[in-house]
Amino acid sequence: MDLERLEPTGPWTWRVKREAGAARAEAVLYGDAELLRTMDDKVLEQITNVARLPGLVGPALAMPDAHWGYGFPIGGVAAFDPERGGIISAGGVGFDISCGIRCLRTNLASEQVAHLAPKLADSLYRDIPAGVGVEGDLRLSAGELDAVLLGGARWAVQRRFGEESELEYVEEHGRVSGARPENVSALAKKRQRGEMGTLGSGNHYLEVQVVERIHDAAAAKAYGLRTGQIIVSIHCGSRGLGHQIGTEFLITLAKAAGRLGIALPDRELACAPVRSPEGEQYIGAMNAAINCALANRQILTHLTRRTFAHFFPDARLETLFDVSHNTCKPERHEANGRSHLLWVHRKGATRALAPGHPELPERYRDAGQPVVIGGSMGTGSYVLAGMDSSEARAWSSASHGAGRAMSRHQALKQWQGRQLVDALRERGILIRTRSMRGVAEEAPGAYKDVDRVAEATEGAGLASRVAFLRPLVCVKG
Repeated sequence: MDLERLEPTGPWTWRVKREAGAARAEAVLYGDAELLRTMDDKVLEQITNVARLPGLVGPALAMPDAHWGYGFPIGGVAAFDPERGGIISAGGVGFDISCGIRCLRTNLASEQVAHLAPKLADSLYRDIPAGVGVEGDLRLSAGELDAVLLGGARWAVQRRFGEESELEYVEEHGRVSGARPENVSALAKKRQRGEMGTLGSGNHYLEVQVVERIHDAAAAKAYGLRTGQIIVSIHCGSRGLGHQIGTEFLITLAKAAGRLGIALPDRELACAPVRSPEGEQYIGAMNAAINCALANRQILTHLTRRTFAHFFPDARLETLFDVSHNTCKPERHEANGRSHLLWVHRKGATRALAPGHPELPERYRDAGQPVVIGGSMGTGSYVLAGMDSSEARAWSSASHGAGRAMSRHQALKQWQGRQLVDALRERGILIRTRSMRGVAEEAPGAYKDVDRVAEATEGAGLASRVAFLRPLVCVKG
């Protein structure tokens, strides 16, 4: 990215210079100079286009892990006021609706697991369905799938895929309201009926990790984290259903924009007012996909517990937190001196509630919301905590991962999957995958430096580092 097109407004904050006569709101990027230099210029173009959409409140924002996406950049955050014609955009949510991370803390120590890691990796690979189009053992009828789309993780718990008590530690307590299964096409539902309880492919994974370093002892205590502890992170979303919804509604929303005379700076930003028939239809379908993803991660949590129990009968895998990355939600925020109900798009960004927020579980009320920045395969991840300053700076949002530094196509030119798997094994990291091509696409070097992203996320006042997690086992599609 050409830094000449930006002006620094703080150590970790940059504003896009306004072109003469440009009719747009402010566009702001978070990160240090080195991170921004590694970003594609397309990020600058996309976040500037977001700043031209109607009803935007405050600036369009790019997180420190931002990279080129479809419509919004991945790592893009923007809030819209329906009272001012604010819109909702499928390109501002993403195709993998409610992609997110379920983080599980355990009562196991690394020395208990290390000698069994190869067998554990093999069993997780066998027991956790993963890969393009791979289905699981759970096949649902049309009526059962509609119940999933309405019930989310609560549906899964009612089916004995978990405990009611853990829903307190799931965003929206495991279920968003406003889901409309009738707004989801028959094709989208067909794609999902065999995919509940599956990881998928791409950058989705199940990773067994070790808490290697504590940055904030008080927050770590609140979260139940300690050095040497085994953690499990499950990264996945709404699978084929979410992708089909995104694909179909891009067309619907583009037609709505044309009908309503909304000038789109980029056709990938197809949108409609929140308060329009098309906007409401998409919101109902999107919420159904969010519930699908929440249920999916709950089922995968159950499968993971079952596998661990085979090796460690006394193991406890408790939900630390589950938060989505690709959503748009109505939230009340302060803007221009008063409270507004805004629709906050977070595409490749996570909610990060500050300490004291009433929606936080009591256990985390003093520490702030747990935030997980998932690293690239083989490099490690961070647990962070929402900060007081995040509300004012980014509508209580933070980074969600390391963020790509190059495309999958570019990665395939530089790495071979088998060589990466062998090299990571030499470092004590076991990879189990159905696709060596997928491993090459997700090579550690294809992503930004997760340490730098986490540091920038804290420096920008979005979320503060609590613990660093070193990978031990990674299961991928």
